[in-house]
Amino acid sequence: MKYDLSVTTSALLEGLCNSGDEAAWRGLDERYRPILIASGRRLGLSEADAVDVAQETMLRVLEGCRDGAYDRSKGRLRSWILTIARHRIIDLHRRRDVRKEAAGVSAVVELPDEGSIETCWSAEERAAILREALDALRSDSNLATDTIEAFELQVLHNRGAHQVAEHLGCTVNDVYLAKSRVTRRLKAMVETIETAWNDD
Repeated sequence: MKYDLSVTTSALLEGLCNSGDEAAWRGLDERYRPILIASGRRLGLSEADAVDVAQETMLRVLEGCRDGAYDRSKGRLRSWILTIARHRIIDLHRRRDVRKEAAGVSAVVELPDEGSIETCWSAEERAAILREALDALRSDSNLATDTIEAFELQVLHNRGAHQVAEHLGCTVNDVYLAKSRVTRRLKAMVETIETAWNDD
């Protein structure tokens, strides 16, 4: 079962650090693991390596929260996670470098700096928030399926309003109204999720 999108990062941390709450851990993991994997891929890691780095990072986050290594007064959770991830990526390259040198192969690899990891994370976090918001809207019983579909066809798939109207059997005006209605709700949902995720 997916966690509540409105749960703040602070609430997840409190649940994790104070009681070892399994739901809090699952929520934190569901929130950040996909961003870590996608960021790793952007930094040139293979899918398997990106998954491994994300796994190791999230395990260190869990251990750090439970043993008190993370001090919220010294910085944001995001910064701490990025630092852990960067060290995991560096460790991965070092292990590979040792194997390459032993095999007589050049082991020169450019390691990611903090700025490049931050840039990748920010882009992936924005994409993740948009996906979460769209998923929430798709399950919103107050929005008709055709309304969501009209929006997605026009905005996400770049179809013209006339083409969408013909496909859905509605008027062009209906398509524009659907786009406006969903856009308004999507912006509100994105703001809600961003507020929750940045509350740490």
